[in-house]
Amino acid sequence: MALIGGAAAVVVGATGFGVYALVGGDGEDSGKGSVTASGDGKGQEKVKKSPPSAAEVRTTAKRFLTAWSSGDAKKAAALTDDKAQAARSLKGFHDEAHVSKVKLTPDSASGAQVPFGVTAQISYAQQTSTWTYPSSLKVVRDDKSGDAVVQWKPTVINPKLKDGQSVKTGKAGTPPIKAVDRNGALLSKSEHPMLGNILDDLRRRYGDKTDGTPGVETRIVDAKGNDTGTTLRTLSKGEPGELKTTLDKDMQVAAEQSVKGKPKASAVALQPSTGEVRAVANSPADGFNNAFNGSLAPGSTMKVISSAMLLDKGLASPDKPHPCPKYVEYGGWKFQNDDKFEIKNGTFAQSFARSCNTAFISQAKELQDGDLSKEAREVFGIGANWQVGTGTFDGSVPVQSDAQMAASLIGQGSVRMNPLNMASVAATVQSGSFKQPVIVSPKLDDRTLAKAARSMKPQVNSDLKGLMKLTANSGTAAQPMAGLDGDVGAKTGSAEVDGQKKPNAWFTAYNGDTAVAAVVPESGHGNENAGPVVRKILDAAS
Repeated sequence: MALIGGAAAVVVGATGFGVYALVGGDGEDSGKGSVTASGDGKGQEKVKKSPPSAAEVRTTAKRFLTAWSSGDAKKAAALTDDKAQAARSLKGFHDEAHVSKVKLTPDSASGAQVPFGVTAQISYAQQTSTWTYPSSLKVVRDDKSGDAVVQWKPTVINPKLKDGQSVKTGKAGTPPIKAVDRNGALLSKSEHPMLGNILDDLRRRYGDKTDGTPGVETRIVDAKGNDTGTTLRTLSKGEPGELKTTLDKDMQVAAEQSVKGKPKASAVALQPSTGEVRAVANSPADGFNNAFNGSLAPGSTMKVISSAMLLDKGLASPDKPHPCPKYVEYGGWKFQNDDKFEIKNGTFAQSFARSCNTAFISQAKELQDGDLSKEAREVFGIGANWQVGTGTFDGSVPVQSDAQMAASLIGQGSVRMNPLNMASVAATVQSGSFKQPVIVSPKLDDRTLAKAARSMKPQVNSDLKGLMKLTANSGTAAQPMAGLDGDVGAKTGSAEVDGQKKPNAWFTAYNGDTAVAAVVPESGHGNENAGPVVRKILDAAS
């Protein structure tokens, strides 16, 4: 020991990767703040209670970091306030994170906090990588012994760790994927950010079913060893395997452009003959996937299902007279039409094309509480367990009574849908039977697709297609669908939501073998706001 400027200089040569020289010492060891504990007759013991002095902070930190860098986890752990946990964590950092050497470079202490730099050498399966990051520790007084010790927390090893977490190096789960559309065109997250969350989920589900190889990563795992999704260091990226999706790149681009710039909007396109998803888009790109996972009241687009039920039960027929008054009361609630319009001496077809609420509410008295739920599930597959290939909400039409049941007929109350569900509803009308949507082939994982209990009766299907065509040609959907002819059909919707100044705008339609649905929340009427989104995608398909 030598005196430098009146202070003691201590130099310790570590047997590991780091060497430290902590210079200083103020001789603070007055015993102030200590208490005298009663002994056993053989003398008295003093247990310090005061905060560690600056000298104790430096010395304790030095001893701990030296022991850790030398590879002596047990010795380092003995200098903490949780010896058992510290020993396990430090040993795991060597064994599980595959850190073969570590250099620890302390910085000036700030009170009891000592920042330090970590330079770790990771060695795994003939791959090596140098990993550098900052960390810190805190020196505290041990309650029992009175010694200055390191307060043990997972953040000592890495500042991103939380309680119960640890660091592990190994194969990075499933291999990366190179997603392609149905024609083999690449679908990358950089080019299609709106597909980002879906592509990540497809990798998790199907990466190991491709010919790709996983990379090697140092990442955070939970107490059970499960990946938390936080990668700290990438040793190798791995080789991606090709995953073919049902998407169509041209339609995907059109869908993305159709919702881009809108604060909130979602759209889905399907092929009715197969159920294959051709496009899915959400705005903003990094927001919630409302297109597949949203749970929103569908407004008057729900009248497609309600009409199928009424036609099936003989409670409505396109060309027969059907009441559309200004108001209808049911279940203690007074229902009205938009702007309180009425159609005097009108037919059901006219009521559908103009989206008359009271034309549907007036039939509630003829229905059982579960009739609409049954129609939605048995014919349109709503609420069944869809196996799309990625996570989805599959719609919900719960059994309701009184006013709530009546409200469900016009897509309010507790009915919940998203663009995937409503595109499927339009696709079911176009093809005549429900085909569960898919985004990757079920042959890839032998999953069982949901099926509807029954198809629409031919006459019901014919009538319903006629109603949707009338709506597209001369009804509320005429403006967005203008210029389209042949096998076309559409339905608009505006769903009122408590607390919103404007309703959620909905639109669902088909043209040939393409069905599309979109929702633009808090924007107003469906024909003005969601209709142009759908039309742009239909045009791309044709």
